[in-house]
Amino acid sequence: MSRPLVVTDCDEVLLHFMRHFRDWLGEHHAIAVHMERGFRDALRHADSDEPVSEVQAWDLLNGFFEGEMARQTPIDGALAAMLELQRSADVVVLTNIADRFNAARRAQLAALGLETEVFTNQGPKGAALKRIVDRFAPSRAVFIDDLAHHHVSAADLVPGVFRLHLCGEPALAPHVPCALQSGHAHARIDSWADALPWLTATLQEERP
Repeated sequence: MSRPLVVTDCDEVLLHFMRHFRDWLGEHHAIAVHMERGFRDALRHADSDEPVSEVQAWDLLNGFFEGEMARQTPIDGALAAMLELQRSADVVVLTNIADRFNAARRAQLAALGLETEVFTNQGPKGAALKRIVDRFAPSRAVFIDDLAHHHVSAADLVPGVFRLHLCGEPALAPHVPCALQSGHAHARIDSWADALPWLTATLQEERP
């Protein structure tokens, strides 16, 4: 019999990202990050408050992943939750970073105690999620992500997968559009202490 499947994002779900990206940008690039704004408007030159161009923002993002992933720290309870879920389910990571960072992400998580397969992706995650679900053919599946538009994509392409909207960065969570409120997630829970019981019950088929 197939096992349940958990497909989880990494940044702001398992590991803190924006707080460390913000610190690095301030230290080395004189760029301020305003977490209350969307990503494209959050990065601003500290001396002028002018927004960083989209091209530069992506270059900076890739620069962080090229050399600064060691800065990232686990979100409270996230890795322990993954290890607990691995006892009875397959757990994989679906992360929106360039494919060339796949091995580094696997190594990053392994160094923190989480051995898991990593799938890298660009753009909406629904198609990649569908490929993963088709490959594993799980008895039941849950998708976890911090961004609402990925839940929209997942709901469209793999509607049978349960969807948990979780943003583990307190400075970001109040400003992230809620996929539960828009009808694209089954739950919105921003702490792992509360998310793990929901996930366990969902994977054990204790909810419809």
